[in-house]
Amino acid sequence: MTVSGPGTPEPRPSAPGASAVEQLRKEGNELFKCGDYEGALTAYTQALDLGATPQDQAILHRNRAACHLKLEDYDKAETEASKAIEKDGGDVKALYRRSQALEKLGRLDQAVLDLQRCVSLEPKNKVFQEALRNIGGQIQEKVRYMSSTDAKVEQMFQILLDPQEKGTEKKQKASQNLVVLAREDAGAEKIFRSNGVELLQRLLDTGEADLMLAALRTLVGICSEHQSRTVATLSMLGTRRVVSILGVENQAVSLAACHLLQVMFDALKEGVKKGFRGKEGAIIVDPARELKILISNLLELLTEVGVSGQGRDNALSLLIKAVPRKSLKDPNNSLTLWVIDQGLKKILEVGGSVQGAPGELAVTANSRVSASVLLSKLFDDLKCGAERENFHRLCENYIRSWFEGQGLAGKLRAIQTVSCLLQGPCEAGNRALELSGVMESVIALCASEQEEEQLVAVEALIHAAGKAKRASFITANGVSLLKDLYKRSEKDSIRIRALVGLCKLGSAGGTDFSMKQFAEGSTLKLAKQCRKWLCNDQIDPGTRRWAVEGLAYLTFDADVKEEFVEDEAALKALFQLSRSEERSVLFAVASALVNCTNSYDYEEPDPKMVELAKYAKQHVPEQHPKDKPAFVRARVKKLLAAGVVSAMTCMVKTESPVLTGSCRELLSRVFLALVDDVEDRGTVVAQGGGKALLPLALEGTDVGQTKAAQALAKLTITSNPEMTFPGERIYEVVRPLVSLLHLSCSGLQNFEALMALTNLAGISERLRQKILKEKAVPMIEGYMFEEHEMIRRAATECMCNLAMSKEVQDLFEAEGNDRLKLLVLYSGEDDELLRRAAAGGLAMLTSMRPSLCSRIPQVTTHWLEILQALLLSPNQELQHRGVVVALNMVEASKEIAGTLMESEVLEILSVLAKGKESPVTRAAAACLGKAVEYGLIEPNQGGE
Repeated sequence: MTVSGPGTPEPRPSAPGASAVEQLRKEGNELFKCGDYEGALTAYTQALDLGATPQDQAILHRNRAACHLKLEDYDKAETEASKAIEKDGGDVKALYRRSQALEKLGRLDQAVLDLQRCVSLEPKNKVFQEALRNIGGQIQEKVRYMSSTDAKVEQMFQILLDPQEKGTEKKQKASQNLVVLAREDAGAEKIFRSNGVELLQRLLDTGEADLMLAALRTLVGICSEHQSRTVATLSMLGTRRVVSILGVENQAVSLAACHLLQVMFDALKEGVKKGFRGKEGAIIVDPARELKILISNLLELLTEVGVSGQGRDNALSLLIKAVPRKSLKDPNNSLTLWVIDQGLKKILEVGGSVQGAPGELAVTANSRVSASVLLSKLFDDLKCGAERENFHRLCENYIRSWFEGQGLAGKLRAIQTVSCLLQGPCEAGNRALELSGVMESVIALCASEQEEEQLVAVEALIHAAGKAKRASFITANGVSLLKDLYKRSEKDSIRIRALVGLCKLGSAGGTDFSMKQFAEGSTLKLAKQCRKWLCNDQIDPGTRRWAVEGLAYLTFDADVKEEFVEDEAALKALFQLSRSEERSVLFAVASALVNCTNSYDYEEPDPKMVELAKYAKQHVPEQHPKDKPAFVRARVKKLLAAGVVSAMTCMVKTESPVLTGSCRELLSRVFLALVDDVEDRGTVVAQGGGKALLPLALEGTDVGQTKAAQALAKLTITSNPEMTFPGERIYEVVRPLVSLLHLSCSGLQNFEALMALTNLAGISERLRQKILKEKAVPMIEGYMFEEHEMIRRAATECMCNLAMSKEVQDLFEAEGNDRLKLLVLYSGEDDELLRRAAAGGLAMLTSMRPSLCSRIPQVTTHWLEILQALLLSPNQELQHRGVVVALNMVEASKEIAGTLMESEVLEILSVLAKGKESPVTRAAAACLGKAVEYGLIEPNQGGE
């Protein structure tokens, strides 16, 4: 018996009364051959549900194992193969498939047992013998590696813990080697089993920054994607001890601890995914319990005295990533509800703290924004009115507890907390503003003589100004106050904030040219003052950030945009500030750039609707003359010349909660505007734009990911993808491009994605396999039927390049489909470019799969007419594709060759063969030569 490959399900003669099971099994087998592994899996499952016989069950389970192997879900492949073996202990195919799954899971010792059993059952099977040799070599290599690392690990720890080696190069090298060793799963397992965690704890206890960094980075390797090692590490080190490292003053150590905790969160949530599982089942834990313990400690850390501001920010970042659901499709938001009940007050305490104030928690300029982002994500994760009402109640009770009976200091903290809510879940912020006396206190404190009090009140007024419920109240009561503060205050920190408040109120009309709040020229004066403050590097970044906030609002005005992009000093200052530690400026920078590039959503109003609105005396939005496309293109070029791409690339790299999904979306919009003109794409690539777009296309809002993916498509179409996305990065581009093929995307996005995928598919087989793995083929096939000729043509070109892959060739060769027929018919279309793509695919397929040649006459009665039209085409490329198809058909079968020689094709080939030396003449001559060989025609007297 010869075992087929791991992905070949087996048919079996049906038993009487099992026709339904047999039919579903056959259907599954056909779907498998066509590459639809999910469909095949469904068919096999349905067959199992019909009460199949034990023998049928064994076959179906091993077929399901084959599907899971193809889908690279090796855990399920092992489970299915084991079920087949339970039904039939001598099922050699099930044993072989289980060995393959175990090998992929890294459980080589178990895989070799299955292979030995296979060899004992079929001693002469070369497939089993070769597999056993390979896995034996892998085991020997691993044993050698493990034994050689034993001494190395011990030696590294000896050097690191030797007090005599303090600060030496030898110690530095040992720490680097330890970290590198831990990155490999086998090395991490060796360190773990060599009492490594206890030794790493001793390194942490030294308090030396270098040794602590080495220990933390090594622990990252030990815990990465390994649940049991993570639980054991937390047990040995103590969860409290690990979390407390976040609070140290050394920023590098705090960040390393943050990375370790993130890895631990991921391991607890996802479990083991790769490598040595060791005795994974030996430690049975409840991941939810371990997660809660970790989160509880992080919440405690938020309000602990003595914790650094950076540590508090890192704790907030971890909570943002770990607590809310990744997808709203997941019905379980219990962790969010638990955090709100246990820790909402602690988060509000951080959000209400004033930086640098005596007696306050140590916070940074980014702490309040991070707290706002966390509060917003928690609120968005709530599912019903009762949950939201509980959130509001807790917030309002906390604010009242400070506002009432705590004096002026309490009122300031309450107002600061309201500001935090307005920046995050604004619905909760609006509710807090409605509390008795809050808004009145804000207005009153704006006139305070104490700068700290004024700052808190003015910022609250600014955040409240954009909220619809308070807009009319603030317009009536706050504008005059803000103007007075702007004109009379001697402190720049107050004046700049008052100016932002005026900017925010003055931009209420957005881009509507007819809805201007201020008198002619006032907006430009405000913008000029903002640019002046922005360029003043004597002012601290936290204050200059407000100048950017002002510009973010004022740049709705096209006149302001024009002046801003002409001011090179202001642009340079803006980009420098975006690279600073003041991360809260990122959203404002991105907003200003969106406005300058007009990359916000804008739809041209229907002229008929405009006339109707005018007739009904309704307001009609008007576009500023300087927002026309020519002005926008000019602004984009000025921004590119000023270095906007480099600045945005740095912004994307930011590891901060401030880089929210909304902020990422703004950056994606700007990038899409920057690559709109083909001439500018080289500049974007040269400044690192391609690299920056990848994370934007993979994370963020749906709109943001789509915009970034479209920008990637534009770059891939017009530049060399291997240079734009060097190394492994080119494979990361495929998924975003495939996402643009979904029906929810526009026709332009579909077209650009198909063009980009065509380029990638023509580069290498590995890229083609990546496209296939992302399940793009069915979508590309769907677009081959699209009514729009450019989309239909692009899909056909893409399929032509993908046809170089065996899997796609199998799809065309499979029985019962019209794929080949479609290519033949498209080869006779009027659209020359579509004909060229289809004929190219046909030439490729008939060359790689000669069996298809005999099917061409069967798919349509017009095949000969289409082939003759290709051969007679004045277009050299079409002619060449046609003659290659003819040659492939002649070489495939004497019968087909006879049909061609009996038609006008003989005369056409004879003429083509006498032409000027070219690929066409050579192929035509080869056709005739093969016909002579078959004895279908005779050479003339000259031997031609």
